[in-house]
Amino acid sequence: MQKVNIEEKLSLFSDYWNPRIVGELNGQHVKLAKLKGEFIWHKHDDEDEMFLVLEGSFNMEFRDKTVAINKGEFIIVPRGVEHRPVAPHEVSIMLFEPATTLNTGDKVDTLTRNNLETI
Repeated sequence: MQKVNIEEKLSLFSDYWNPRIVGELNGQHVKLAKLKGEFIWHKHDDEDEMFLVLEGSFNMEFRDKTVAINKGEFIIVPRGVEHRPVAPHEVSIMLFEPATTLNTGDKVDTLTRNNLETI
C-alpha cells in the first residue's frame, strides 16, 4: 500500500491524449492524462468512463449536447454513448475505467494507445 501524489505523477509527463496508469482496483484502472485540442468521436460498447477534472476545464461533446466540466467536477459517460472530449486549453484529468478500456473505444486512430505506461 502506497499513497499516490497526483501533482508529482502529472509532472512526469507533458504529452496530450496519452493516459498513464497510476492505480488499479477491482479490475479498474485509475489513470492520469493531459488533454489539449480535440479528440476523436468514439464510444465504448462495454465500459462506462469517469472523467474527473483536476486542473483546467474541458467540454464533453455528445451528438445532441455539450457539457462543460470544470476543476473539481466529473462526468460519467455511459457505455455505448458516442462522445468526444475537447479541451481548448491544457487540462489535467483523472480517469476511472475498466482495465480493458481502449482510449479510442470503437475506433482505431493515431491517438489509440494500446499499451499504457504505469507511473
